[in-house]
Amino acid sequence: MINERVGVYPGSFDPITTGHIDIITRAQGLMDKLIVGVAINTGKSPLFSFDERMEMLRRELGDLPSGNGLAELEVRPIDGLLVQFARSCGASMIVRGLRAVSDFDYEFQMAGMNARMEKDVETVFLMASERHTFIASRLVKEVALLGGDYRSFVPERVGHQLAKAVERYRERAD
Repeated sequence: MINERVGVYPGSFDPITTGHIDIITRAQGLMDKLIVGVAINTGKSPLFSFDERMEMLRRELGDLPSGNGLAELEVRPIDGLLVQFARSCGASMIVRGLRAVSDFDYEFQMAGMNARMEKDVETVFLMASERHTFIASRLVKEVALLGGDYRSFVPERVGHQLAKAVERYRERAD
């Protein structure tokens, strides 16, 4: 396709949440191809391995429609600088979701840094839908580890995997 609009939506996706799915489905209408980039070295002590996170994303995104004006979806690993990854994918956009003003402060700095390193890649901010503004993977993991009900924050199959991951975590802690 000539002048194909390619975007990158990066994250650790540990685990993928309904908020992530919301941003992805909304971003699909803005471009021709959306590459969901999974950070290899997150520095966040992930609950799920890199391979588990890739598999969860591929499975969940495989259920989403594409075509008819919706971007083709692809899942790829990110190792290194995001702007280098975007450039290597032929992306002209980095998609970031914003839940709160505190997200904006960090994302604004990152967008400025990325623009300085790669002027041809724009950062596009999507506000989280009202029902997803409070959902963060970090909080979902905390709720799960403390025995709370996290099921409405993640897709059903991810919820099953999260239950198993919490069980493994508790076994290691004993």
